[in-house]
Amino acid sequence: MTARLTGIWRHPIKAHGREALERVGLTPGATLPWDRAWAVAHEAAAADGSAWAPCSEFTRGAKAPALMAITAALDPATETVTLRHPERPALTFRPDHDGAAFLDWVRPLMPEGRAAPARLVRAPGRGMTDTDFPSISICNHASHRAVEGRHGRPLSPHRWRGNLWVEGLAPWEEFDLVGREIRVGAARLRVVERTGRCRATTANPETGRVDVDTLALLREWGHEDFAVYAEVVEGGEIAVGDRVVPA
Repeated sequence: MTARLTGIWRHPIKAHGREALERVGLTPGATLPWDRAWAVAHEAAAADGSAWAPCSEFTRGAKAPALMAITAALDPATETVTLRHPERPALTFRPDHDGAAFLDWVRPLMPEGRAAPARLVRAPGRGMTDTDFPSISICNHASHRAVEGRHGRPLSPHRWRGNLWVEGLAPWEEFDLVGREIRVGAARLRVVERTGRCRATTANPETGRVDVDTLALLREWGHEDFAVYAEVVEGGEIAVGDRVVPA
């Protein structure tokens, strides 16, 4: 297996925007830096940021598809985030201090009948990923092309909200990596499990509107999985263009 890293993406606020990176340093036992550093607890949630909480505690694309069209830019030095959406003016704010401004901005994107966003919480020393361990998700371009082929039209890879994108594997070969270690640039990761998917992927990341039954497409292979979750076991810098090889 020899592949290449073609993309690095972080999501500073869980389910509320994506941001491309050219390079980043990874730390053992940690998520991608600043990935899911904050999350948006809804009014029925108990999550307060004191501990990891499951995705059901937060507003997300599965329940509010318009969120899928948000893009983000983070300034780590000032911990300031800029969000953009085709139906909203740009918002620049500090999640730890300007929560009210964010809530006012995001409410028009929430559908009626869903629990409203109530507060921003900061992840407790790790990204608030969907896994109960600090994970980094790895997506395979060939698997994405296989889904596109079944659909018959191009699909945005942003539907999958992955951290790392890899070119050079066969379709679904990433599933064979579960339980194995790989080296990406200077870092070493252990692939832990497959990534089960939800209805967030049915929304178009450009418009925030549901337009493709991606879960039905995945079921044509007998599952609803896309990508894998990995954990960092040896830190180091990774960059777009790095080789991805067995460790």
